[in-house]
Amino acid sequence: MAPRRDFPWRPALIVAAVVGLTVLTRLLPAERWLTALQHWVERLGPWGYLAYGAVYVVATLLLVPGALLTIGAGLVFGAVRGTALVLLSATASAAFGFLIARHLARARVERWAQKHERFRAIDAAITEQGWKVVALLRLSPLVPFSLSNYLYGLSAVSFWPYVLASSAAMLPGTLLYVSLGAAGRAAVAGGQRRPVEWVLLGAGLLATAVATFLVGRAAKRELTKRHVAD
Repeated sequence: MAPRRDFPWRPALIVAAVVGLTVLTRLLPAERWLTALQHWVERLGPWGYLAYGAVYVVATLLLVPGALLTIGAGLVFGAVRGTALVLLSATASAAFGFLIARHLARARVERWAQKHERFRAIDAAITEQGWKVVALLRLSPLVPFSLSNYLYGLSAVSFWPYVLASSAAMLPGTLLYVSLGAAGRAAVAGGQRRPVEWVLLGAGLLATAVATFLVGRAAKRELTKRHVAD
């Protein structure tokens, strides 16, 4: 029997997002909306970054998927500033979720964990390998980001190794989704770009997607060796 292959949800999400952004820029006054949003953020100055970061942290702590907010950061702030903002916000959310589970709501999170059979394998692997398994899980997420932050608080990993490993390992995925948003930002202002700029933009986004996919696949192979991804 051929081995079961998981559905490639990440490439599918990227394709769907690209198609969706393209359609929206054709059907809606996206350029006017985006320009207004950018001007509003610029008027806020540093508070604009703090407000977006606060929304990101609170939303992910409430188990809202962070992918759309990550893409949105690329739309509003661009690739470089958006990546920095999301990475800081996601790291803060990971830290808060961990601390809440470990010190404030352990009993409730333990009831959640009992519903996820895979968590026992993850917990055993983290007990043996520590932050290395956390990094691999961030590169190839088997549990949604928002929920995993709480579950890691139940594990044996220490706080600072967990935070540092999470932050470093979240960078590839963050860069990919923010770059996707930045590509949408460029599409909205498409009239200002030459064909060669579109080629370079597309090549950069494709290279980021391929690199993220390869890193995630390598991480999953390592997790399989530890009987976590079964």
